[in-house]
Order: sequence, then structure tokens, then C-alpha cells
Amino acid sequence: MTSDAPFVLRADDEGICTLTLNRPQSRNSLSLGMLQAMKAQLAEIVADASVRVVVIAGSGPAFCAGHDLKEMKANAGDRDYARALFAVCSEVMLALNRLSQPVIARVHGIATAAGAQLVASADLAVAAEDSRFATPGVNIGLFCSTPMVALSRNVGRKQAMQMLLGGELIDAATALRFGLINEIVPAAELETRTATLGRQLAAKSPLTLKIGKEAFYRQLEMPIAEAYAYTAEVMAQNLAALDAQEGIGAFLEKRPPTWCGR
Repeated sequence: MTSDAPFVLRADDEGICTLTLNRPQSRNSLSLGMLQAMKAQLAEIVADASVRVVVIAGSGPAFCAGHDLKEMKANAGDRDYARALFAVCSEVMLALNRLSQPVIARVHGIATAAGAQLVASADLAVAAEDSRFATPGVNIGLFCSTPMVALSRNVGRKQAMQMLLGGELIDAATALRFGLINEIVPAAELETRTATLGRQLAAKSPLTLKIGKEAFYRQLEMPIAEAYAYTAEVMAQNLAALDAQEGIGAFLEKRPPTWCGR
């Protein structure tokens, strides 16, 4: 693959937008260019009402090996580069949370360091049974501090510290037990299963998914009483939406709903 190939490939199919990291020769490492391309793609999706679900995938033998260590080593003395790199990485991860559409990570091979962060930042993750995960920065003297933010919000505290302090690869079964991924499938079925899940989500009311996803991430950061007050108001507003009235009516009348997105 030539170096001028797109960092990220986009494919749209019936409301499902797949963004594929496209540097297989570097295990789709998150160079500054890759992150900037991801940020641009996500900004386009925000304004695209036709997108109902987003899938993040990787080309070649791996999902994502984390930041580009060769690029980081070459710019080791440049503080402006380092700050820009980690700032845009954080912006990409936050953008995944802030998208109104559900985001599914389709994981194969390895997902390490910022690659594991990418998995943790997605709303859902389907992994091939031979996939492996790690936050191995501690092994090279660079603690996975930014990946820790997403990781610690997905898995238990002891499990997060095990990954962060130990830096060892864990298999898909362990990642499932930790809560980092939702399910494991044979590698040959990974794309099909992810597409099936995507279609299931795309069939829901886009307004309801948007309301629910935004509320989920906001209430996580609130004290419990505040979270209940906030979500009660969210549900009251949601109930007034046309899609809620249609959905309730369809359920009571035992017919499929027809969503309008309002």
C-alpha cells in the first residue's frame, strides 16, 4: 500500500457507515495523520442524517496497535507534536461518545494501547475469538495514561489496573469477562455478525438512540440523585416525541413501528 492511500476508508450500506483504519503495514497505528483523518470522518458523520450506525474496523492483520511509536520516537523532543497528538486522540475518542449514532468496534488481531482505547470508546465491541488486547505502555516506559480514561470507564478497577500495571496481552475471553467487549465470534463470522448487529440498531428510532446514548454518558458522571433527576426529565421529554408515541402505539396495536425521527 502506498503512503498516499487514504488513512481511513469509508463505506456506507443501508444506514451503516464503516470506517476502516487503512495502514495495515503499521498495524493501523494511530499516527497524527490517522487521527486527523478519523476526526474529519467523524465530523462528516455528525452532519449526515443517513448514517444510523457507525462501525470502526481495521484493515490487514490487526485492528489497531496503538500510537505510531516510530513517529513518536522521531518527534520525541517536540513537545508541540506530543501535545497535538494526544489532544487530537482525545478529541477522536470524545467524538465517538458524542456521536448520536451507536458506534460498534469490529475487532480482530490486536487492539493495544490507544487501539484498546478505541475499543473502549466505542459503545459496543464485537471481537474475533483470536483477538488480543493490552495497554502495554508500562513495558516501554510510557504509561497508557490517556487509554486509561476509556479503559477505566469500561472495566472494573482491579481489572483496569491489571491491564495498565501488568501491560500483558489478554485474550478475547478475558476481555469479555472484564467487560471490554460484548461478544466473541469466530474470525470468519466477524464481519457478518457485526453487520447483523448494526442492522438491528439501524432499525430503531434514530431519535430514541440519540436521546439514550447522550443520556447514558452524561448520567455516568453524576451523583446518583442528580442522575435520577436528569434522566427523569429526559424520559419526560422523550415521551412527548412522535417516535415514542408511534412506538407505544405500535406495541399496543401489535404492529411494526414506522419511525419519523422526531
